[in-house]
Amino acid sequence: MLNALEIVTTVIVGVMVGVEFSVPAFSNPILNALPGDSGLRARVHGARLGGAVMPFWYIGSLVLVGVWAVAGWHRGAGLVVAAAGLLIVSVIMSLVVLVPINNRVKAWTTGDRPSDWKEQLNRWDRWHYVRVAVIIAAFALLVAALA
Repeated sequence: MLNALEIVTTVIVGVMVGVEFSVPAFSNPILNALPGDSGLRARVHGARLGGAVMPFWYIGSLVLVGVWAVAGWHRGAGLVVAAAGLLIVSVIMSLVVLVPINNRVKAWTTGDRPSDWKEQLNRWDRWHYVRVAVIIAAFALLVAALA
């Protein structure tokens, strides 16, 4: 049963990493290159969708990693505990920096947006790069723990 938990947890965290990595690597560059306000409208929609789904994914991943750490404590769970710590950092970063920006972006329309909207999107992007690096490191620790 522990093996199944380890695999399911690693896959769920890995898919989350892939989704989050694809945002700055592929989605945002494509959206930023669209003409007019098309890219902004798409990012507003993405903020709504991500704001609805990602909290469950992040917290769910953290819970699974925590269960793995407890269930596998007898086998040595140092890497899993470290991965959990990094996921906690990613959740804190999200709540303190990324979610407040995301909440503002969700409310924008093409006719009603602040004058510094590009700066706010760029700030979100920069912090998201850091969060992606943190969750990639957590994922790598989980993979190493499987080995």
